[in-house]
Amino acid sequence: MILTRRKELFLCASILATGLAWNAAAQAQSTSQQDGSTAHHTSAKKKRVSTHRTTTAATPAATATSAAAVPASTTGTTYRAAQPVRHTSGSALRSIDTGRAETVVVTGSALSTSNNTNANPVQIVTNKQIEQTGATTLSDFLQRLPSVGSSSQTNSQTNGTGGTACTDLRNLGTNRVLVLIDGKRAAINGESSCFDMNTINVHQVASVEILKDGGSELYGADAVSGVINIKLKHNLNDANITIRGGITDRGDGQTGMISGYKGWNFDHGKGNVTVAGSYMTQSGIMQRNRAWANPVQSNDPLSASDVTFGSSIPTAGRYFKDDGSSLVGNLTNSNNLHNYSNADRYNYGQDQQLTNSLQDATLSFDAHYDINDHFTPYANFNYSHRNSSAYMAPMPAMGSIYPSTMPSAIEIPANAPYNSLGEEVQMYRRMGEWGNRRTENASDTYTGIGGIKGDITHGWKYDVSYTYAWNQDMDQTSGVGNYTKLLNSYGLTPTTPGDPNSLLTYSPTLCSSSPGCVAADPFGKMSPQSAAYSNYTSHDHYYYQMRDLNVRINNNHVAHMPWNNGGDLGIALGMEHRGEQLSYSPDPLVAAGQTLTNSASYTGGGFNVTEGYLEGQIKLLKNAFLAKDLTIDAQGRYSAYNTFGGTKNWKASINWAPIRDIRFRATLGTSYRQPNVYELYGGQSLGYASATDPCDSVQAATYGAASPLVAANCAKQGINTKTFSSAFAGQAPTLYGGNKALRPETGKTYTVGTIITPRWIPGLTASVEYWHYTLKNMISYLSSQYIMDQCYTGSNTNYCGDITRLSSGQLNAVNATYDNIGGLKTSGIDFDLDYHIRVSRQDVLSLSNNFQQLVSYLQQNEVGGKWYNYAGRMFYQNGSGNPRVRDYASATWQHGAIGITYMMQYTGGMRWNDGTSDLTRANGYGRTKTPGIFSHDITVTYRWKDWNFQGGVNNLLDKKPPFVADATENSAAGLYGDLYTGRYVFLQAGVNF
Repeated sequence: MILTRRKELFLCASILATGLAWNAAAQAQSTSQQDGSTAHHTSAKKKRVSTHRTTTAATPAATATSAAAVPASTTGTTYRAAQPVRHTSGSALRSIDTGRAETVVVTGSALSTSNNTNANPVQIVTNKQIEQTGATTLSDFLQRLPSVGSSSQTNSQTNGTGGTACTDLRNLGTNRVLVLIDGKRAAINGESSCFDMNTINVHQVASVEILKDGGSELYGADAVSGVINIKLKHNLNDANITIRGGITDRGDGQTGMISGYKGWNFDHGKGNVTVAGSYMTQSGIMQRNRAWANPVQSNDPLSASDVTFGSSIPTAGRYFKDDGSSLVGNLTNSNNLHNYSNADRYNYGQDQQLTNSLQDATLSFDAHYDINDHFTPYANFNYSHRNSSAYMAPMPAMGSIYPSTMPSAIEIPANAPYNSLGEEVQMYRRMGEWGNRRTENASDTYTGIGGIKGDITHGWKYDVSYTYAWNQDMDQTSGVGNYTKLLNSYGLTPTTPGDPNSLLTYSPTLCSSSPGCVAADPFGKMSPQSAAYSNYTSHDHYYYQMRDLNVRINNNHVAHMPWNNGGDLGIALGMEHRGEQLSYSPDPLVAAGQTLTNSASYTGGGFNVTEGYLEGQIKLLKNAFLAKDLTIDAQGRYSAYNTFGGTKNWKASINWAPIRDIRFRATLGTSYRQPNVYELYGGQSLGYASATDPCDSVQAATYGAASPLVAANCAKQGINTKTFSSAFAGQAPTLYGGNKALRPETGKTYTVGTIITPRWIPGLTASVEYWHYTLKNMISYLSSQYIMDQCYTGSNTNYCGDITRLSSGQLNAVNATYDNIGGLKTSGIDFDLDYHIRVSRQDVLSLSNNFQQLVSYLQQNEVGGKWYNYAGRMFYQNGSGNPRVRDYASATWQHGAIGITYMMQYTGGMRWNDGTSDLTRANGYGRTKTPGIFSHDITVTYRWKDWNFQGGVNNLLDKKPPFVADATENSAAGLYGDLYTGRYVFLQAGVNF
C-alpha cells in the first residue's frame, strides 16, 4: 500500500518536473511561432463580444485551462477574441493564446478590478475543467476541490437527502456558504436549507468563482465561509446540442444527459436572447451490489472479536421479556419462537440504495437589450424540476416516537390468544410485509431576475435588479405504517387513550368492528390483505420563497491620488432589501401522531432585512520603487433585521507587489449570521443516526475508567448494563429540525498570502495562502453519540433531557435539533500551482496542483466548555471528518484537435474520534483510523469541424472507499462519495450549428 502511494506521488512529481525541463527548450520556439502568427488574428480584436460565435468546443487555448486554483490577484482578467501573443499567466479563463486584458468585476469586490488589485483569494473554474471530469452535476465536480468541504449531513442518516446536492467551504457547513447565480441570490431548497446544485445545467455553466474568504460585508450574512458564484453562458449567437452517457464497470449507475441552447443576436448585436435546457437521468445503485458496503457493520470498531452486522430488529420480530432476554418469531409457525442471537440480525444493506435515482430537467431564458450606454434592461429566468427516489429497509414497528400521543411501546398482553409465551412481551418487528420504504421527492425551483443597468456620468455605473425565487418540495414515503390500524389488526387498544405511556389491552372485537380491518398475528406473517390495511404512504410539503431588491452604484475612478505614482480611488455603494419565508406542512396522519415515524406539526416563518454597503479602494502607489502596486480596500455593511435588530460588519485588505514577480496580500473581516429560516422554522424529522447506546451491555465496557459511572447513570433509569441489549445496534432514532430560540452567531476571518509569477519561468504561477476562521455562539447540532456520552459519563447531565426512553429502557429518540453551541476555530494553508507551456505549434502542456493543509479545527460544544481539535479526525459514528491533507492535481496535453487530461485526488488519513477522544486499540485489536486514499481519472477529447467528442474513465484503478463504521454503508459519502460507483466510463458528443 505504501509503495503504491509512493509510486503515485512520484508519477505526479515526474509530470511536473518534465514540464519544467521542457520549458527551457520550448520557450524560444514558442515565442517565434507566436510572434509569427499574430497578424492572422488581429482582425478578431475588432469583433463585438456579443456577435462572437461561442461554442463548447475545446480549443487548444481552452484546453490549457488550469484545474487548480487561480490566485485572486490574477483572476480579474477576461479576454476578447484570443490572439497568439506571449502568454500571460493567471487569467480568469487561462489561455496560452491571450489578448488584451480588461478589468471585470470579480467575486469579492463590487469594483471592477484587474489582476493587480484584488486581495481576496478567489479560485476560478471554467466550463472545460468541469466537463472534462465527466461530472453530471456541478456538485460532483466541486467535491474534488480541497477547499470544498463535505456535503453530507453532520449525522449520517439512512433516510437519505432527498436528492439534494449541497456543498460548503472549509467544512464550516452548507448554511455558511452563499451560492450566487451571475452575482445574484437564488432559491435554496426548502427541505435541505441549501442551494441545490442539481438545479444547474452543468453544460450551461461558463465558469465558477469561489471566494475562499469571508464575504458577509459585501454579500450578506450567509457568506461566512465564502461565496460560490456560478456564472452562466450569455450572448450566445449559435446553437448547440450535447449528449452524454455513462455506466459503471458493474453495469449499474447508468447516467444520461442531453442539453442544448440557442442564442440570437438582433439589432446589430445590441440585443440578445438565449434559451437553454437539459434533461439528466441517473439510476441508483443498490448497496448489495458493492461488496465493501454489504453487509453493514453495526457495532463499535474496537469490538473486532465480536463484530456484528445489520440490525437487531429482524423481519420475523424480536420480543423482549421483563428479564431483558428476547425471542425471535417464526413467519411460518408463530408458536415456534427461539432465543435471539446474532444469526437473527437483519442485513438492511440488502434492501437499501447506496446512491439515489435522479431525474432532473432544467430550462433557462436570458435576454438583454442595449438601448444606449445609459439604459440596458435585462432579464433571466431559471427553472428546474427534479425527481429523486431512494429505497430503504422496511419500517421497524416498536411504538411511537416522542412527541406522540400514541403508545410508546407495543406491549403484547399475556392474555392475547396469539401469545403462547404466557407473559407480556414488547414487540420490535421490521414490517417486511409492507415492503421497503421508498421516498419519492419532487422538487420545483424557480428563480426570476429583472433589472436595468448602464452608465450614469463621469465613470459612475448603476445596476438595479429584483429577484423572485421559489422552491417547493413534495416528499412521498411509502411503508411508514398507520399505527392505529396496525394495533387494530392485532386487536390491541390503549388503556388510556392519548397517553404515550399507556399499556395495551386485547379486545377480540376491535378488528371486526373497524371498517376494512383484517386481523393479523404479531408473531407470524401478515397476510397481503392485512398489510394493505395497515400500510400507509405519507406526503410532506416544504415551501420556500425569497424576494430580493438590489441597487448598486460604482465608479473605479472617482479621484486620482495627488502624489507621485499615486493611483485612483474607487467607490461602490448599494442597498439590498430581502425577505425570506419557509413553511413545512406534514402529512395529516403524521401530524396527528398516527404513524410509526415521529409526529410533526406545521411550522413556518420568515424575516426581512434591509442592508446598505460601501466599498472604497485606493491604489496608493503604482510603478514606484519597491511598489509596483500598493492597493488597500475597505468594505462595510449595515444590516437591519426585523427579528434581531441591526448589526455592522467590516473587512479590510491590502495588496502589495514590490516587483512584478511577487505579490503579498492580506484580508481581515468580521461576520454576523442570523439563523436562517430553516434553522428557525424547519420541521422536525426522524433519522437513524449512527451511534451506540452507552447502556448496551457490549458498549458500556468500552468507556474505560468512566464505565462504572455509565453503569450507575443507566441504573438510575432502571437499566442493567450487564444484561441490557439495545434494539438499535449501531443506530439511534434521532430528531432533527429547527429551533425558534436560536440566537445569531458572530465571527472573524483573516487571510495572509503571496503569489509568485516569475519572469524567468513564463507560464508559472504559484500561490500560498494562510487562512483562519473564528465563530462564536455557533449554530449547529451535535451528534447523537456526543449527547448520549455527555449524559451517561456525567460530563454534562444537561444533555440527559434530550434523551427519551421507553419503559423497557430502549431508546425512543435523541433530540438533536439546532442549537447555539460554543464556537469554532479553524485554520489552514492553501498551495496552488499552475504551469502552462507551449511545446510546439501543435502541442500545449498544462499542469496544475491544488493543495490544502488543515492546521487546526477546534470546536467548543458548550459555551465555556472544552475545546476539541478535530483536525485529522473522523467521527466514525456518523462519517464526517476533517482530513489534514487534500490534494487535486491535473495534467493536460493538447495536440491540435486531440487532448488528454489526467486527474488525481488525494484525501489524507484520519484518526477515529468519538467526539471527545481518539480511539485506541483495545487488547491489541480493532480499527482506529482511516487511511489516506488516491483516485485517478483520465479524459480524452477530440474536435472535428463543429463536432466535439469526449470520453473518459473516472476512478481508473477502481479504488474502494475506506471503511468507516458508520452503521449505514461502511464508509462516508460526504468524503468518499465519488468512489461509491467504482470505475465509471462516459462518452460525450456535441455539435455547434
